[in-house]
Amino acid sequence: MNTCRFLLAASTLTLAFAPALAQTQAAPPHPTPTEASATPAAPQLQAALRQLWLGHVTHTREYAFAVKAADTAAANRAAQAVVHNAQQLADAIAGFYGKAAGEKMLALLGGHWSAVKALTDAGGKNDKVATNRAMIALMDNAGEIAIFLSGANPYLPEDAVRGLLVAHGGHHQAQIHDVMKGDLAGEETTWAQMRAHMDVIADAMAGALARQFPDKAH
Repeated sequence: MNTCRFLLAASTLTLAFAPALAQTQAAPPHPTPTEASATPAAPQLQAALRQLWLGHVTHTREYAFAVKAADTAAANRAAQAVVHNAQQLADAIAGFYGKAAGEKMLALLGGHWSAVKALTDAGGKNDKVATNRAMIALMDNAGEIAIFLSGANPYLPEDAVRGLLVAHGGHHQAQIHDVMKGDLAGEETTWAQMRAHMDVIADAMAGALARQFPDKAH
C-alpha cells in the first residue's frame, strides 16, 4: 500500500469521523435536548486520557527511532514503555468496567502494539511483504477495538471509533516510513498530526465515559 496514499485516506477519515465522535454527545439513541445539555464535563479524565494516549505515540516513536539507529537497548526500553503505557490505559478502562474489561483492553492494545512493532521492524528492513502483513493486522485490530469499546459504551459508535483508529494506524505507517527514510521534516509534520489525533481519541473516550458514568467521571 502506498504510504502517501494511505496517509491521505487516513487524514480524510480523521476529518470525517471526528464530527461523528463529537456526536457521541447525542447517543443513545435519542436523548432529549435537556439530557444533551446536562452532559457532564470530565476535565480530569480528559487530561488523564490525553496524557496516556500521548504516551503511547511518544514511546512508539522512540521505538521507531531506535530501530532506525540499530540501538537494541533503546528499542527494548521503548518497547517496555509502550507495554507499561498499555497497562495504564487498560487500568483506566478497568476503573469503569471492571477487571475483565481491563484485561480485554490490555489484550487488544497488545495486539495494536504487536502490529505497530511488526510494522516498524519491517520498515527497518525495507520488507514490503512484512509491512503489508503488519498493516492488515493493524487494521483488523482497529476493528476489534472498535467493537469492544462500542459494545461497552453506547456513546461510542463502532464505525466512528474504527475510523479514528484506522487514521491512527495511518499515522503510524507514515511516521515509520519517514523515520526509516531519514525524512525528519516529514516526520515532524506527521508527529504533529499524531499528537493532535491522540487528543481527538482521548476526548471522544472521555466524553463518552462522562455520559455513561456521570457520577464517576470528573
